[in-house]
Amino acid sequence: MNRLVTLFVAGFIALMLLSSTIFVVDQRRFAIVFALGQVRSVITEPGLHFKLPPPFQNVIYLDKRILTLDTPDADRFITAEKKNILVDAFVKWRIVDPRLYYVSFSGDESRARDRMSQIIKAALNDEITKRTVREVISGERGRVMEAVKEKVVAEAKEIGVGVVDVRLKRVDYIEQINNSVYERMKAERMRVANELRSTGAAESEQIRADADRQRTVIIAEAFREAEKIKGEGDAKASVIYADAFGKNPEFARFYRSLEAYRATFKNRGDVMVVDPNSEFFKYFKQPGSK
Repeated sequence: MNRLVTLFVAGFIALMLLSSTIFVVDQRRFAIVFALGQVRSVITEPGLHFKLPPPFQNVIYLDKRILTLDTPDADRFITAEKKNILVDAFVKWRIVDPRLYYVSFSGDESRARDRMSQIIKAALNDEITKRTVREVISGERGRVMEAVKEKVVAEAKEIGVGVVDVRLKRVDYIEQINNSVYERMKAERMRVANELRSTGAAESEQIRADADRQRTVIIAEAFREAEKIKGEGDAKASVIYADAFGKNPEFARFYRSLEAYRATFKNRGDVMVVDPNSEFFKYFKQPGSK
């Protein structure tokens, strides 16, 4: 019985020693093997690996994926014309030299992020101080990013880090400058709007004047044409009347008297003081009377 216990304990100890000599490297991580505090080897390929049991050898792991440095607050920088702007940038980076990275930060990712933040801030400051606000915001934004990336790549390489990309998320004025810019933009837009209104009013008056002129011309031409047609009609009517009345002069005189009566007694309230024996009432008398 004692022998079985001894064998069991010995087997358990052997199993523990064996398990402490085996480690697995994931495809997302690097492994650094230490021997008595010194870097023994760096393993970059995933798989099953062996080492001496502690305290002879130990293993630490580092992330080999692409990491993002994105600060929550924008940093303030001064441009070439001494104006303050806010710049918000982010960096995509990864560990490319695990040994150098560990020596630089002892494997502490927070320290690495702090160092990367300092590097990007210094690079941005160097480039922005050489340019105006307009160049940073729109004119040379692409050049700024490329220049910043070159500087960050060079400095990050010295700490075992590779920079994948550097981008400016936001470049903006500080609040005081924003207000002045908005007021200037507002004044400019108001000036353009007033110019457009003035131009529109002038064109409107011109269109109205042209329309009134055309209206006057059209009415005058229509009146002239109407008078012409009316004159021609009156002339034809006169010819017809003359021809008709020439055939029977007495009927013509009678018809004209009726027209005169109609015009004279147009309203019931009309009153005339005329001698009944006057020529005007000739056709009111009995036939044959004088």
